[in-house]
Amino acid sequence: MVSPRDRRRAVERIVTERGLSQRHACQLVGLQRSTARYLCHARSEEAETVALIREYAHEQPMYGYRIITAMLKHDGYRINRKRVYRIWRQEGLQLPRRKTVKRRFGDSTETLRRASRPNEVWTYDFLEARTERGGKLRMLTILDEYTRECLTIHVARSISSRQVIQVLEWLVLLRGAPDYLRSDNGPEFIAYALQQWLRARHCNTLYITPGSPWENPFIESFNGTFRGDCLKRWVFVDGHEAQIVIEQWRQEYNHRRPHSSLGYLAPAAFAEQARLSLNLV
Repeated sequence: MVSPRDRRRAVERIVTERGLSQRHACQLVGLQRSTARYLCHARSEEAETVALIREYAHEQPMYGYRIITAMLKHDGYRINRKRVYRIWRQEGLQLPRRKTVKRRFGDSTETLRRASRPNEVWTYDFLEARTERGGKLRMLTILDEYTRECLTIHVARSISSRQVIQVLEWLVLLRGAPDYLRSDNGPEFIAYALQQWLRARHCNTLYITPGSPWENPFIESFNGTFRGDCLKRWVFVDGHEAQIVIEQWRQEYNHRRPHSSLGYLAPAAFAEQARLSLNLV
C-alpha cells in the first residue's frame, strides 16, 4: 500500500518533471489536493521540547526513547511516546543495536523458582572494576527479584564471606530475612559460616547449576545495566569515591529509572504499589 507521503512525492515529481498541473497530478496518483497542499508547521514549543529531550538523553546516554518518555511523564511533562520517538530519530539519538546472543535454557528445577511477592527471593552476585591507577574494586550487588529493587551495592578491594554476612545482616535488620536467596556457587556464597547464618534465619538457598548464568537472569540483567550505565561511564580515583558515586546511581536506579518489565514504573514505586496491593505495609 502506497503511503500519503509517497503519493505527495509522486505529485511533486510529476509537476516538476512533466509540467502538469497539481490538480491533474493528484488525479493521476489518487491524492486529495488538500493533502498535497498541506504544509507541516512546527509547534511553537518544538525547540524547547527538542532541547528537553536532548538534555535527558545527555544525562542518561544509555537510556532508549521509551525510558526517556516514561521519565518525562513522571516529571510532569505531557508528551506522547510517538513524538519522543520522532524527535529521537530526528536528532540522531538512537542507541546502537544490541547483538543477538543465542542462549541455552536448562530444564525447570527448584533453582528456577520465581518470586511472587516482595522480599520473597533475593539474588546476589559479584562484579569487578578498576580504579584509574589500576587498583582492583569488587562489588557485591543484591537485588529483590520481585520488585527489581537494588537493595545495596557494597564496594571494597576484596569481599570475604564474613563481609557478605555483615552486609546481609544489615539488610535483614532493615527489611527482614527473605524466604530464599539465589546465587551461583562462588566460594563466598557456599562458605560454611554463611550457610549456618542463613539457616539460623530460616532463609533457604537457591544455587544455580554451575556454568548456567541464565538460571539467575535478574541479577545478570541488573549487572549488565549497572556496568553499562555506571561503571563504563566513570573512572574512580579510589574505592571511597566509587562507593559514593555508585550509591548515587543506585538511588537513581531505584527511585527514578523506569523499568520496562514493571510497566515503566521505577522499582521503588512498584515495590510500594505491590506492598499496598498485598497488604504488606
